[in-house]
Amino acid sequence: MKVVRAKTAGFCFGVKRAVDTVYSEVEKAAGEKIYTYGPIIHNQEVIRDMENRGVAVLRSEEDLDRVSEGTVIIRSHGVAEEIYEKLEKKGVRIVDATCPFVKKIHNIVKENSRKGKHIVIIGNPEHPEVQGIRGWAGEKVTVIQSAEEAENFRPGEQEEVCIVSQTTFNYNKFKYLVEIISEKSYDVSVLNTICNATKERQTEALSIAETVDAMIVIGDKHSSNTQKLFEICRGACNNTYYIQTLDDLDLNQLGSVETVGITAGASTPNNIIEEVQNNVRIIF
Repeated sequence: MKVVRAKTAGFCFGVKRAVDTVYSEVEKAAGEKIYTYGPIIHNQEVIRDMENRGVAVLRSEEDLDRVSEGTVIIRSHGVAEEIYEKLEKKGVRIVDATCPFVKKIHNIVKENSRKGKHIVIIGNPEHPEVQGIRGWAGEKVTVIQSAEEAENFRPGEQEEVCIVSQTTFNYNKFKYLVEIISEKSYDVSVLNTICNATKERQTEALSIAETVDAMIVIGDKHSSNTQKLFEICRGACNNTYYIQTLDDLDLNQLGSVETVGITAGASTPNNIIEEVQNNVRIIF
């Protein structure tokens, strides 16, 4: 009997940096109100703990309008440029916990937009990271996440196109969509902005899923990178389970298997991964 835990499972650099930033601000708050603009990461267990420590989540611009003082921490996914402008006008203290890799994309799309290029963001249009990137890309911007959308994309005649990606997008799907889009314009520049940690995590998860009898993917239901991990693992292992915590896992389902793989999204705390791992080992 064997349990294989992915070495890349759990907090990535950007998530750890954002979470550490919030807890650091809590420690030195001295009674000052602390807010995060949007959940700092996609993990309800972490958000709940922060709320218990007095951190309030601003979930919309309307919520932000009601803030007149205190500290506002920008979430790891980043936000549109107009949010920074609004915060600066309000005079509140801003702490930017945007993942540096996401911040790099903001700079790329802003620069290329100024050059008149049509920005194409490959990613989920409903995801806060993509919405934030879009807010730096000017007016000529298109978000694409499917082959159909890529086929239907029609840049202007002689229009230059700059393609970037959501950091947690599936690497192979990104390449496929880029191939479709590249046939539609005479001048396409492609910047693979998928985070290296995401690619490594996906590659390792696939490698494990191909060799085990069952695969457990741990992460919040709203976590894009965890959803991608689940899709990849399920494609290689029929017995793949997507859970947020140990409570979501029926250990009886693993009773007849000989090997179990475990991976986790970039917003999953280590204590949750260890709890699942330890309890899975018990049944073997």
